[in-house]
Amino acid sequence: MKGRNVILIIVLIVLADQLLKFHIKTHYVLNESHNVLGNWFQLVFVENEGMAYGWKFGGDGGKMLLTLFRLGAVIFGVWYIRDIIRKKSHPGFIICAALIFAGALGNLIDSMFYGLIFEETTYTHLAAFMPKQGYAGFMHGRVVDMLYFPIIRDTHFPSWFPIWGGDEFIFFRPVFNIADASISTGVIALLLFQKKFFRQHNSDEANPTEDLNVIRNEESRVA
Repeated sequence: MKGRNVILIIVLIVLADQLLKFHIKTHYVLNESHNVLGNWFQLVFVENEGMAYGWKFGGDGGKMLLTLFRLGAVIFGVWYIRDIIRKKSHPGFIICAALIFAGALGNLIDSMFYGLIFEETTYTHLAAFMPKQGYAGFMHGRVVDMLYFPIIRDTHFPSWFPIWGGDEFIFFRPVFNIADASISTGVIALLLFQKKFFRQHNSDEANPTEDLNVIRNEESRVA
C-alpha cells in the first residue's frame, strides 16, 4: 500500500474530526443537543477531560500524563506506519494502524491546543475562538465529544439486577467523537481480521526456509 494513500486516510479523518469539533465548540453550549436521525442519533456537546468515551484519569496530573502518552503514541505511530509500509504488510493491517493513528492525533490536537485557542464554554455561553485568554494552558485542553446514539432508551434494569437494579438503561450511553470512532474501528477490525492480516507475513517468513531446504536437497543430490 502506498504511503500517500495512508496519509490521505489520516488527513481526511483528522480533518473531519476537527471540523465537527470546531462547529460544536463554537455553536453549542455545554449539554446542548439536537436530533440528527430521530432521537436515537443526536449531537450532544460534552467536554472530556480524560480518555475516550468520557473515561477519566486522575485530575490535572493524570490529564498531563494522558496527553504525554497520546503524544508518545503519535510519535511512535509515525515511525511504525512508515515501517509497516516499507515491509509491505497487509493493506488491511496498514489501514487499521492508520485509523488508530488518526484517532490518537485528532484527540491529541484537542488536548494540546484547545485550552489555548478557545474560551471557556458554559451552559449558557458559547466559546469564542482565539480569545485573549484561553480556558487552560498548553497540553491541558479538553477533548470535544458530540456523537450520541441512545438506540435503546426509556427502559430500566430489572429490580433484581446487581448494582444497577431499577436504574435507567440506555444503549449506547457514551458520547464520543470521530477520533474515538476511528480508534475503535481500527482496533475491532484488527481483532476480527488478525489471522488474515498476518497470514501473508507468516507465509513470507516461511519462504526463505523452504528455499534453503530446496538448495540443500539439490546439493545432496550432486554430492
